[in-house]
Amino acid sequence: MKTESFLLKGDLCYSKDSTHLETVANGVLVCLEGRCAGVFPRVPEQYQGLPRYDFSGRLVVPGLVDLHVHAPQYAYRGLGMDMELLDWLNTNAFPEEAKFADLDYAQRAYSLFVEDLRRGATTRAAVFATLHGPATRVLMELLEASGLCAFVGKVNMDRNSPDILREKSAEASARATVEWLEQTAGKYRRVKPILTPRFIPSCSDELMERLAGIQRTFGLPVQSHLSENQGEVEWVRELCPSASCYGDAYASFGLFGGGVPTIMAHCVLSGEEEIAMLRERGVWVAHCPASNTNIASGIAPVRRFLDEGLRVGLGSDVAGGHSTSLFRAMADAIQVSKLRWRLQDQSLKPLTVEEAFWLGTAGGGAFFGPVGSFLPGCELDAVVVDDRRLATTRALTVRERLERVVYLSEDRDVAAKFVQGRQVLPDEKQVYISSQM
Repeated sequence: MKTESFLLKGDLCYSKDSTHLETVANGVLVCLEGRCAGVFPRVPEQYQGLPRYDFSGRLVVPGLVDLHVHAPQYAYRGLGMDMELLDWLNTNAFPEEAKFADLDYAQRAYSLFVEDLRRGATTRAAVFATLHGPATRVLMELLEASGLCAFVGKVNMDRNSPDILREKSAEASARATVEWLEQTAGKYRRVKPILTPRFIPSCSDELMERLAGIQRTFGLPVQSHLSENQGEVEWVRELCPSASCYGDAYASFGLFGGGVPTIMAHCVLSGEEEIAMLRERGVWVAHCPASNTNIASGIAPVRRFLDEGLRVGLGSDVAGGHSTSLFRAMADAIQVSKLRWRLQDQSLKPLTVEEAFWLGTAGGGAFFGPVGSFLPGCELDAVVVDDRRLATTRALTVRERLERVVYLSEDRDVAAKFVQGRQVLPDEKQVYISSQM
């Protein structure tokens, strides 16, 4: 399926920055060779000859970006939420992930996950797989075939894990990672590898040193977890007594921004030094409000992150989070920020709809490049939302309709989806020619 140039008509809504939405009712979005060429009230003369998609009356928004999701945990989303993180991992996550040594199981489980993602509003994701290289390749192949863009990581873990889900040694973990990278090199257009030490407690110092060498050799980005839960943070303090904070434990191995594109999920309990490190090293924070609520970790100070200029996006964190919907994550982010403001720190005002929408589009999209907006030059990821099911007697603006979709849609109303200028939904391409566009 080649990159296309086309016109897309609808009620357009996208972020100019974290606090400003641009809306154009009955407008026209121009795509040239997979990139946005602008949004207009009517078709400019120079683009009259392009194919036309007419989604009049529907909302058209940039594709949503999930900065943190665990594909192998999809099977038990919505289950086992009555524990905190470390018990939850041992009881739920690790036994399920061990099943991915079986490639037939991996094929079935990952197919369900990818199809859910494909039919929803997500167009890009940073994904954790398991420590199994062959199963991780299965996930990458399914995502590539779906038309979505993703970073996928074979997980590394050689300590503090059950026998069923622990690599034999740092050397074995590093060797399996290099083998996975060599077997997938140049194989996919839209799916790329990302280095994925699960978190500091599951990775020995020797393994982290080896992963740092792999990062330098292959030039990979990095994803992991940071300061999610109190028990976890205390554990890292015991394991890494020389580190000044949790983030410093990653930084000591060169795996924490500073020229290495890095996503750290959660950052619920990040203190002064760690927040400064996140900002100075340009690390992306993946805010996962549903997971932080379900596993009783707390509420990240996202308002502070934004005010201090940190890079921030949203993550579904399935299966700590119970839904792959980034619309749901936007609503959750707003709601938990209100609770934090009311109950914990009234100096940090709640997030707005505009800010949450930006986090789920351009904020997280920046990890992938110029992604997540309809500003000229951005890669054309677009989602068409048919919100007519959300009937009302009120006359609503485009912005008000977007707000209702954030709170009420949860991906149920996705009518069409484009990634890098390629249509991935519906399955059969439909081009509507209209002289009135």
